[in-house]
Amino acid sequence: MGRKRKGTPIHGWLVLDKPLGPSSNGCVGRIKWLTGAAKVGHGGTLDPLASGILPIAFGEATKTQQYAMDGRKTYEFMARWGETTATDDAEGEITATSDARPSEADIVAALPHFTGQISQIPPKYSAIKIDGERAYKRARRDEDVKIESRDVDIYSLKLVEVVDGDHATFEMVCGKGTYVRALIRDLALHLGCEGHIRRLRRTAVGPFSIEKAVPLALFEELEGENAAALLKQYLLPVETVLDDIPALALTEQEAHRLKHGQGVPILSVAQRSSLREISQGDVVQVMANGTLVALAQITGGEIRPFRVMNI
Repeated sequence: MGRKRKGTPIHGWLVLDKPLGPSSNGCVGRIKWLTGAAKVGHGGTLDPLASGILPIAFGEATKTQQYAMDGRKTYEFMARWGETTATDDAEGEITATSDARPSEADIVAALPHFTGQISQIPPKYSAIKIDGERAYKRARRDEDVKIESRDVDIYSLKLVEVVDGDHATFEMVCGKGTYVRALIRDLALHLGCEGHIRRLRRTAVGPFSIEKAVPLALFEELEGENAAALLKQYLLPVETVLDDIPALALTEQEAHRLKHGQGVPILSVAQRSSLREISQGDVVQVMANGTLVALAQITGGEIRPFRVMNI
């Protein structure tokens, strides 16, 4: 029998507005302590010098974290031309300078080259693992860091404003695994100048928008019952990140079978469903009495669970 987890069982998602400074894991730890929640995780890392949406998963929502990480993300950011840094952001030491500055026309003309599916090498100061060790740890020891390029999806990239000769702001919608620092590094190289990211803010992650984000400072002002009450006010359902996954409704008897790891014949469930088509291999969210029971897959004529929820 597993050891009972300390803290209050809380299930759902919080859209946290992360401030500059703390790490993503630091924010998770702080929220966990302030609210007294038993289990807390997050749905996508933000660098310490980045702000904006950090989806916080509580309890059984941690079983759906990957769906938040896989969602599209929107960023607003500022490029600083003329300087390259070791970390590709404002935190690192300057490693190269240039007097060259791109014009607005040059920037606009370059953006199509960085839209669509592009190849990108993540920064050496990143959490990418190399032989089991984080790349940034090797970089801090001045070791040679070689990271393979990877394909990432940039759905849109637009110039918002040329602030002055040294700075320009952008907005981008991208897929998982995209490094904005690497994008600015490569864009600057394409434009024939040095450059790094000066400011970064994430304004959307999958179904989560900045309009519904709650500043960490609100929780910092409270603790215990007051922080837990604030959390309850803003907590979103576990299934919030599952909007793109079809839902099937089960009877209580069928749900009981599924919760115990047993498959449920798909035919009778499908006949009651409004879904037009359910195919072998499809992933579905399974509900009973309006509550998420499990994430399951259609296999061999059955609904078979792979993530059972205990809500």
